[in-house]
This record gives sequence, C-alpha cells and structure tokens, in this order.
Amino acid sequence: MAKKNKFYVVWKGYNPGIYNSWTDCQIQIKGFTGALYKSYTNKKEAEQAYISGPSVMRSSKSKAPTSFSSEIITTALSVDAACSGNPGLMEYRGVFVGSEKEIFRQGPFKKGTNNIGEFLAIVHALALLKKKGLKHLQIYTDSKTAISWVNKKQCRTNLAFDSENQDILDLIKRAEKWLKENTFTNPIVKWKTKEWGEIPADFGRK
Repeated sequence: MAKKNKFYVVWKGYNPGIYNSWTDCQIQIKGFTGALYKSYTNKKEAEQAYISGPSVMRSSKSKAPTSFSSEIITTALSVDAACSGNPGLMEYRGVFVGSEKEIFRQGPFKKGTNNIGEFLAIVHALALLKKKGLKHLQIYTDSKTAISWVNKKQCRTNLAFDSENQDILDLIKRAEKWLKENTFTNPIVKWKTKEWGEIPADFGRK
C-alpha cells in the first residue's frame, strides 16, 4: 500500500504557506521564534486550515498547532516513560519533536519504574538512530537520572526483580550490553519542562 503524503501548514514561519514535505516545512520553522504549524493528510483540509488561521484550529476538536521555542531543535527525537505506581505498569516511547510522530513504543511491563523506562527509552533511541545512520540526531529526555545512567553505562536501580518483571531485567541487561559494546555521537539533552512545557513524547497522564 502506497504511503499517503502529508501536507504541512505553516502559519508563522519564514515563509508561511502549505508544504508537501516535512523537509520543506522544517526550513520555514527551524530557528523561527514562535513558529506555528500543523500537518494534515488531506490537501483540501490543509488549504481550509491555512485560510482560517490557527485560532480556528485551537477552538476545534482537533489537536492545536504546535508552537516551539526557538531554542528547541525540532528535528530531534524525544523520549519519555510513564509508570502507574512505583513499581507499577511501565511503558516508554520515542517521538520526533517537530512532527510529533511516534517512532517506537514498548510496554506496558509489570512492576517497573519511571527511571528504568527513561533509561531504556534513551538506549532504544540510540540503537535505532545508529542503525538508521542518524548518528548526530539529538535526543531529548526530561530525566537527569536516566542521562546519568546512560553515561555510566549502567542502570543503577534498586528495584527487586522476580518472575513478574523478568522481562524488564532482560531489557536492562541488553541495554547495558549495547552501551558497553557501542559508541555513539548523538547528543542527549535535558528537556527544559518548566520553560518549554511537557516533552513531545509525554504520555499526557499527569
């Protein structure tokens, strides 16, 4: 089945308009303070949205256009984890910042923690980007603990493991092994939640 083209409406950017590729859209918004844009799967819908303006989209049931600080690199990959309880059901995912497209998602896993999920998400992102040859793409995370664990190449959790969360322990061992056997050049940057709002990969359950 052929992949459907997306159309990108740029209301605020260097050259506002409608673009039929994410690359062209990025040229108009990267580094532009208060850039405002949104993707559509239908050209007619994109044209109507562009004419109506972003205020109309904010009042509709559809998701509002995204506005990012000029400090944020929209071509980066963001990762986040969610955990209901400590320990509890844990899952993690990776989402491109600009397009807000989900690239990977794992879980839920029983008896996990948020820090473990954040750690696994970063390593998952690193391995995926290296496999795809995207060795310099930036990774955002809102977890200082996870960044520290990745730098030390070890998940320093005190979580007790048993038959219910053995799968998490297996993932941790695989992640630690990957970190010890591989090098990477992707910058891992702390997401400034207080200044920028929730990270794009956030599960929205707070």
